[in-house]
Amino acid sequence: MNLLEELKPQKDFFIGIDSDGCVFDTMEVKQKEFFIPNAVKHFELFAISKYVRETWEFVNLYSKTRGINRFPALVKVIDMLAERPEIAELGFKLPDMEPLREWIKKETKLGNPALKEYVKNNPHPALEPVLKWTLAVNEDIGRWLKNTPPFPYARKSIERLSTLADAIVVSQTPHEALAREWEEHSIDRFVLAIAGQELGTKTEHITMAAKGKYPDDRILMIGDAPGDFRAAHDNGALFFPVIPGHENRSWKLFFEEALDRFISGEYRGEYQQRLISEFEKSLPEKPSW
Repeated sequence: MNLLEELKPQKDFFIGIDSDGCVFDTMEVKQKEFFIPNAVKHFELFAISKYVRETWEFVNLYSKTRGINRFPALVKVIDMLAERPEIAELGFKLPDMEPLREWIKKETKLGNPALKEYVKNNPHPALEPVLKWTLAVNEDIGRWLKNTPPFPYARKSIERLSTLADAIVVSQTPHEALAREWEEHSIDRFVLAIAGQELGTKTEHITMAAKGKYPDDRILMIGDAPGDFRAAHDNGALFFPVIPGHENRSWKLFFEEALDRFISGEYRGEYQQRLISEFEKSLPEKPSW
């Protein structure tokens, strides 16, 4: 039994909260300053760095795949680059993603510990740069990324919702980075647990922590990415979207209106659907190129 399965309800309501890009304005900076430069370096993509950057930002920030786990995201970026005529014209040989694809199919806890173990038991030259890249990303973020506070209304909301509901962090970020950020800004005290990629998918987090322990209409996921919506939907739970680019406005709405609707049982239906429709319009499915 893990930490999430052991959680026992203390209040009548449950709220799962995503972290990067939702509570903290760190999504763009992490992708643009840490994930992309390390990918260009470790996969030797210097000759196509312009296209890597553009494709990476689309996959990880500006589309329906925003917020997915870093390993499927890496595969998706390389797959999309393979379809770009500019890359074909250059005759550039892209890194082999097949061994990583195989691991992703077998593993649900898509984190560095699981990958390290897998690479040790299944060495493959194509997995070496993946491991170096993912470890370097964590190391650089841990070393450099500081003083990025939560969105003002996110802090107010988390403080308030913690008096009404059992709350946990539901994220695909490594636990170490999550704990550091939540502790740095003294908001870790408002949640019962911090679940990162090591504990499984976001859907699994909610299943283990809340499903069957609270009625579905008393379980809410707050997030800024389609994966957060899917985690709620897969569990029959409710979803509150934080709109990318309008995060503080979204949290203000949650603080002033949506939280009360959730607690009073007036959230599901037309009100939730209106918010989800606005959210879906904010993230395209296809790139502009």
